[in-house]
Amino acid sequence: MAVSGLRRGEAAGLRWCDVDFAGTTLTVSRQLQETSRGLVLLPPKSIAGNRVLAPDPWTLQVLAAHRGRQQLPAGYVFARPGGRPYPPGYLTRRFAMLVRREGLPPIRLHDLRHRAATLALAGGSDLKAIQAMLGHASITLTADTYTSVLPDLARATAEAVAAQILKAARTPPASPWPHAPAT
Repeated sequence: MAVSGLRRGEAAGLRWCDVDFAGTTLTVSRQLQETSRGLVLLPPKSIAGNRVLAPDPWTLQVLAAHRGRQQLPAGYVFARPGGRPYPPGYLTRRFAMLVRREGLPPIRLHDLRHRAATLALAGGSDLKAIQAMLGHASITLTADTYTSVLPDLARATAEAVAAQILKAARTPPASPWPHAPAT
């Protein structure tokens, strides 16, 4: 979730058939939600939520190792020993317990989604690619809600703008008539 930006319901609903190790893709096509009737499989939050992600090699290795430890070769990625999926709330509680146990600063499970977007931006990904990764219907939501400008990124942006202005100032203007005969 920290790398892919999956929502907790999407992670809870992820099945091994959604992970293509050979093709190195991960398909998000459902989410698991807790209701008064129990666990329900639903489509993603929006049409844009149906997406195919391209996980990095490290994430695929972690998933392959996790699959190897599971007793059941098929079914849910996050499953109880009997094969039933863990509810999204369990993932949240388990994450909070692990954070406390390791003595880490407080962070919510959903914050991993924000961090994935912010780190993708800091790593040079364009906002449209981040929007697709998160499954947002609107790039405005991605820009306003899920990314924060890191100081180093803001500095790099300012330096890039300044470099372009200085380059333009040192370059003589092009002829207004690019196809005029030489004299």
